[in-house]
Amino acid sequence: MLKKNQFEWTQEVVEAFNKLKEDMTRAPVLALPDFSKPFIVECDASRSGVGAVLMQERPIAFFSQALQGRNLLLSTYEKEILALVLAVQKWHSYLVGQKFVVRTDHKSLQYLWSQKISTLAHQRWLYKLMMYDFKVEYKKGHENIVADALSHQGDTEGKEGSSSTIVAISSPLADWLTAIKEEIKTNPKAQQLFQ
Repeated sequence: MLKKNQFEWTQEVVEAFNKLKEDMTRAPVLALPDFSKPFIVECDASRSGVGAVLMQERPIAFFSQALQGRNLLLSTYEKEILALVLAVQKWHSYLVGQKFVVRTDHKSLQYLWSQKISTLAHQRWLYKLMMYDFKVEYKKGHENIVADALSHQGDTEGKEGSSSTIVAISSPLADWLTAIKEEIKTNPKAQQLFQ
C-alpha cells in the first residue's frame, strides 16, 4: 500500500479479521446426504487440475485432483468433461439411481449429449456417464467459486496426481434414527430381539 492510502485498523476490522481467522481454521460444516432431495455436483477444470463439490443445501463432500501426463494436454472442453466424469465416479454411491444436477461454468457442456463425438476419450467419458440421470446447468465462472478453487488446488501444491476428498466424519444422528432408538427402548418386542 502507498503511504497516502494507509490501512486503518479499527475495532470493527480487528473483529472481522479475528472471525475470518477463526472460520479459516475450522473445518467446513458438511451436511449429511438426504436421499429424498436432489444432489448437485458443481465441477470445474483449470489448466492443471479438476475440482468438484457434492451438495444439497450445503456441501456434502469436496474433490480435487491435479492433472498429470496426457491429461495436461487436453483441451479446455475435454478437461471440463473429465472433471465431470471424475466427480461423478467419485460419488457414484450417492448419484447412481438418483436424478441430479451438474453445474459447470463451461456452457457447451449443456449440450453434452447432442455434440459430435470427436475423440475416443470423449466417447469413453460419455459411455461412463450414460448410467447417470442428470441435467447440466450453466453457472457463471465468477459464481462457481468452490469448484474453481478446488480445481486450482494442484497449482499451489505442486504435486502431480495429488488428490483429496473431504467427507463428513462427525455424523449427527438423523431424527428418524433417534426415533427408532427411542422406540426400541420402549417396545417389548424390540427388546426381545436384542436379548
